[in-house]
Amino acid sequence: MGLTGTRLTALALGLLALLGVAVGAALLMGVAGVDAEMILALRAPRVAAAVGVGALLALAGLALQVLLRNPLADPYVLGGSGGASVGGLLALMAGASLWLGAALGALAAGMALLALTRAALASSDDASPRLVLTGAMLAALCGAVSTLLLALTPDQQLRGAVFWLVGDLSGARGGLACIAAAVLFAAWLGYQHVAIDRLLLGSEVATLLGEPVRRLRLLLLVAASVATGMAVASAGAIGFVGLVVPQALRLVGVQGSRDLAWMSAVGGAALLVLADLLARTVVSPLELPVGAVMALLGAPLFIAVLHQEAR
Repeated sequence: MGLTGTRLTALALGLLALLGVAVGAALLMGVAGVDAEMILALRAPRVAAAVGVGALLALAGLALQVLLRNPLADPYVLGGSGGASVGGLLALMAGASLWLGAALGALAAGMALLALTRAALASSDDASPRLVLTGAMLAALCGAVSTLLLALTPDQQLRGAVFWLVGDLSGARGGLACIAAAVLFAAWLGYQHVAIDRLLLGSEVATLLGEPVRRLRLLLLVAASVATGMAVASAGAIGFVGLVVPQALRLVGVQGSRDLAWMSAVGGAALLVLADLLARTVVSPLELPVGAVMALLGAPLFIAVLHQEAR
């Protein structure tokens, strides 16, 4: 059952307040007085990257869940982040653009997943566990290729490359570009909410209702791949944001694609800012990789949802 208008408004205000508190804490915690130079030069780019990357990953997860009609779909679980990591490493080794390499890698992984699971998508059981298993194998394959590429990385760059691969916001840049892309992505999903809601009823139903299913699926895949590539290029492979946020919103009663789109963006931004704050402070002055912190939060939820789907 969906939320009423009043409860939906209250939830929206709560998410915006949570994001505001998270951003304020991330900017000011540990700063002696009001050190504007430190906040603007060091904290603001990191927080902006966390906001943009978290929003992009949540929206990419939502788009993949619509595309595959599977609530377990997530760029990290299904190999999109792994493909982006491989593409990014290859681009760095070739002296090409990291952002372009990561986006192409994520797109290649998504196309491979669709090709390998075409039979499952064509059947009535769109949420077949075959999708998750195939995506997990793609992620494992991409992880193996990334490990081989790391073996070729010079020693002076190895530690930074390892931290980047597991998710690290300490040197993240491009936050404003990620935020702008997330706003455009959420706006497009909101604009297409009728077609997306129909696609969730099944490809045959959507076709009968006049929706261009093939074009919509291709656009969802490309948008999710570009979003994943931008997120990975900025902060490395951070997992489970795209799984945790849309699932949590559905559990509290948010059902419409238009509401899910922008709420997922805000929720993903808030979650990653909080996770990065935790990674930065829990063993201060040392820093934990934010990707590891998100895995500790997201993996148990993934297991719980997987068992619920099995039942």
